[in-house]
Amino acid sequence: MWIADRWKDYEVIDTATGEKVERWGDYILRRPDPQVIWNTGKKGYEWKHTNATYHRSAKGGGDWEFFDLPNEWEISYELPSSKKLTFRLKPFKFKHTGLFPEQATNWDWFSEKIENAKKENPEREINVLNLFAYTGGATLAAAAAGAKVTHVDASKGMVNWAKENAECSGLKDAPIRWLVDDCLKFVEREARRGHKYDAIIMDPPSYGRGPKGEIWKIEDSVYDLIQKTEAILADEPLFFLVNSYTTGLQPAVMSYMVETVLKNHKGKCDSAEIGLPVTKSGLVLPEGASCRYCI
Repeated sequence: MWIADRWKDYEVIDTATGEKVERWGDYILRRPDPQVIWNTGKKGYEWKHTNATYHRSAKGGGDWEFFDLPNEWEISYELPSSKKLTFRLKPFKFKHTGLFPEQATNWDWFSEKIENAKKENPEREINVLNLFAYTGGATLAAAAAGAKVTHVDASKGMVNWAKENAECSGLKDAPIRWLVDDCLKFVEREARRGHKYDAIIMDPPSYGRGPKGEIWKIEDSVYDLIQKTEAILADEPLFFLVNSYTTGLQPAVMSYMVETVLKNHKGKCDSAEIGLPVTKSGLVLPEGASCRYCI
């Protein structure tokens, strides 16, 4: 398992019976997590003294209960290069805050690859495509490492939020192209244009809709997307990264998909679960899986 264990502003304090208690900077949040099927008890102070708790509804969805939480606040993450990323958090529907902290393990991995490639050839231009780019965690990590990034997400609100994070991180003027678009259609257009990318990141949702109502279901669509992105991947890519939060897409399945599509390239796949350390129990909370391909 790849563990995001370098956070200072974020911490999973404890987990039990379908919930987790987390520290986001100075604030404690209690949120549901369906993977927490163990019971280690909810005896700590933090369980009862949160700044906000998300209550899941039996009918689906849920609502936040706020006690003492600002409308928005910031936390930071330091990459291995000591470059700092800063994220603006806002609790919103579906229990999210605007950041998936487990992805930091991937930011560390690919930012070092970009930086090493730039050290080997300072004149090299590294073009990174980030699909389903959300609020820009991976975009900012790649840009901070020295890459030119194309950031694509179907939600205008998420792209605007990512721009805010770029400004907070001192990357307002970084070479980032911000696009509100359907990821699959964008890839198809880029293939027709003959554009190529040195690295591709994709973090597809389990289910979603495009800007014109296009339906995305990861089990039905992700392999087709991976196939189409191969057409816009450089002949000797720096890396290719696919994330999944869907239980059915186990690490081995993700490796098979990527290896099958990229068989004509020289790289190799490595796939694993990604997780976050739990302070009180010493457990690691699984938070999806990733497939990393590189030469």
